Formats: sequence, C-alpha cells, structure tokens
Amino acid sequence: MFVIIGIVVLLLMVFGGFAITGGSLGPVLEAIPHEMLIIGGAALGALVTGNSMHELKGIGGGLTKAFKGPKHNKQDHIDAIALCSRLMKLLRAEGPVALESHVQEPANSPIFAEYPNLLTNKPLTALICDTLTLIVVSSGTLETHAVEEVMDNAMKTHFHEQHEPQHALQGLADALPALGIVAAVLGVVKTMGSIDEPPSVLGGMIGSALVGTFLGVLLAYGIVGPIATRLKQVLEQDEQIFHAVKQVIIASLNGYPQPLVVESARSGLGHAVRPGLSELLDSLRGR
Repeated sequence: MFVIIGIVVLLLMVFGGFAITGGSLGPVLEAIPHEMLIIGGAALGALVTGNSMHELKGIGGGLTKAFKGPKHNKQDHIDAIALCSRLMKLLRAEGPVALESHVQEPANSPIFAEYPNLLTNKPLTALICDTLTLIVVSSGTLETHAVEEVMDNAMKTHFHEQHEPQHALQGLADALPALGIVAAVLGVVKTMGSIDEPPSVLGGMIGSALVGTFLGVLLAYGIVGPIATRLKQVLEQDEQIFHAVKQVIIASLNGYPQPLVVESARSGLGHAVRPGLSELLDSLRGR
C-alpha cells in the first residue's frame, strides 16, 4: 500500500510542480509513450539477457512482495518460537523416536497442524524438519555446533536466492539513467536530421529528446530504486523468523532453560514483530 501511495505522491509532485511553475504538460505527455518504448524495451531486453527464466519469475514475485509487505506478523513469530519449543521439549522428554513422525510428515503432524500459517512457508518448515530429522537419524548424537553450521548454510542459500530479484531490480535502477541517455541521443539524432526545420519545430523535437533523460532518471531514482530498497526491507524482515527458529533449536540443544531459550530467539527479532517476553511465555504456557 505504501509503495503505491509513494509512487502516486511522486508523480503528483513532479508533474504537478512542473505544471504549477508554468510548464506545459502536453509536449511531455506526448513524448512519454515513444521514450518509454525505447527505455522500457531496452530495460526489458537487459533483464532477459542477464537473467534466466527462474530469475525473471523471481522478479515478478519480488515486485509482489514489495507491494504486499512482509509475509509474517508478530503472531507468526510467536507461533514459530512456540512450535520449535514444543518440538524440542518433546525431543528432550521422549527422545528422537517420538519426534520422527512429526518431522517426517509435518502436514499430518498434530503439533504442526496448530500452526497452519507456518506450514504455508515451505522453506521454514523444511528448515525445521530437515534439521530435526538429522537429530532423529543420528539418535541425538550430533554436536550442537555441527547442527548450527548446517542450519547456517541452509539459511544462507535460501536468503541468497530470495535476494536475487532485489539485486536484479537494483541493477536495473542503476542502468535506467544510461538507458534514458540512449533514448535522448536517438532523439537528438532525429532532430539533427530535421535541422532545416524552423526553430519552433526543432525546439519541440529537442524537448522530446530530453524527456528520455528525464524518464530514465525518474524511473531509476523515483520508482525502481525505491522498490528495490523496499523489497530488501521486506526480505530482511521475513528472514527474522528463520533466525528465531534457529535460536530455539540451538539454545535447546545447548541445554538452556526454556526462559533463556525463548529470550535468545525473541531478542533477535526487530521491534515491529518482537513480542514481549511475558506475552511469549504466556503463549507457551497456554500450549
């Protein structure tokens, strides 16, 4: 929502300010479709050239994330900590065998079933289940630092893939001013071919060419760049739930008491999604 509001405000301020100061929007609006055809087409071609189909689909998904915002709210983070705490408590109380059915088929697990929103996050569910499966098949003999290293590698790979659309959009934003210059140069070439026209006609053609530079800069620093920044913020907030899950599992394997396990996970969350310690402990007692 804020992305849309920001773009609307941007366009109103730029074009409205231009009109209020006496500028004529007619020539600008007339030139925009032709300049956008060049700039947009070149940008699309550059994206196709520099990315595979997988990355191109990811860019579409990244744009959706930037507009929709973070996937998980504060309650989801509470649920993630509670879910992992319950699974680790089951592991300590009844051993790896009791945990096996839950991590092998999470969709059929009565514990996972209490957190349906988390089940929709397949990478998060995979991180929990794959890590605990390692513990199950090793009968709990794995060293904690080895489990932590495996989780770090899995998270690093996932985060890297998630940030690829953001990097592609930022790269596009960096290229757009140059693509605007390309459109402007072509406009100047067209103008030079009509050098025998009267000044009023040449002025309009030069103005139209300059619209290309204007559009390239506006799109880069006013729209695409900010969207890439917003996508980075969304992705980083969505990553916090993975770190919370990791902290619960590792702290539990280290034998910390539950309040300290919970606090180690809670304290790593951003203020936007961080629950109070009492709120989190009360939620765990209610399970």
